[in-house]
Amino acid sequence: MKKLVILSILFLGYLASAQQIAENAIGLRIGGNNGFGTEISYQRALGDTNRLELDLGWKDNDDYDAYRLTGLYQWVWNIDGGFNWYAGAGGGIGSWNSNRNATNDGFYAFFAGDVGIEYNFDFPLQLSLDIRPEFGFEKGFNDDLDMDLALGVRYQF
Repeated sequence: MKKLVILSILFLGYLASAQQIAENAIGLRIGGNNGFGTEISYQRALGDTNRLELDLGWKDNDDYDAYRLTGLYQWVWNIDGGFNWYAGAGGGIGSWNSNRNATNDGFYAFFAGDVGIEYNFDFPLQLSLDIRPEFGFEKGFNDDLDMDLALGVRYQF
């Protein structure tokens, strides 16, 4: 009988801690590491605790303009109430154009990780803050480790 009570309490505790992430969310991810950048960000739930995030972004500064597509698989854990934290991994591709030298343009690929915190309001709004370490493969532009810090604002549906 004791085992049944303990298993019942554990099961109810699991159900109480289960969370619901939004089926879809779309918005902007604003930040960057090598110049101010913006990404159109879309999240799609793949289960109760994981999702796919796709970001189409651009960055610019005095030296270059860059465009990229990033895909991340994320795991989401509830902290308390509407607060969640998440971690993920993925990668992407992009292109860049030099503003200083017209012959110094190219394509690049990168691996990325993602760690962040988010708050889901009672109405369909999500705010997030995350850091995305990126390791690139293009010599001269994205050939090292970059830390991309950003604020996300998304509409959930």
